[in-house]
Amino acid sequence: MKSYLFLAIAIVSELFGTSMLKASEGFTKLYPTLATAASFGLAFYSLSLALQQIPLGIAYAIWSGVGTAITAVIGVIVWKETMSMPTVIGIVLIIAGVVILNLRGPAH
Repeated sequence: MKSYLFLAIAIVSELFGTSMLKASEGFTKLYPTLATAASFGLAFYSLSLALQQIPLGIAYAIWSGVGTAITAVIGVIVWKETMSMPTVIGIVLIIAGVVILNLRGPAH
């Protein structure tokens, strides 16, 4: 179960890092740039710890799927981006793919 805590930390760190990447404006702002680097460093470190117990395909599907879906929502809420119906359908398909991968059980 500890491995899923590391995976959650990886996801949250990646979400924050991605938002800071947008705020860095092409790495032209120092503090958002530093926050981006630190956040992605923590995300990859935490993901590496999660991978000690969670199969790679499952962990990466969860990490990237949840990250993609929540990043799109953050884009709408924080950055005032628009979300079209194809975007919503794409996010639903990503989430469905993560669920399907998890239904098949661990791939050890």
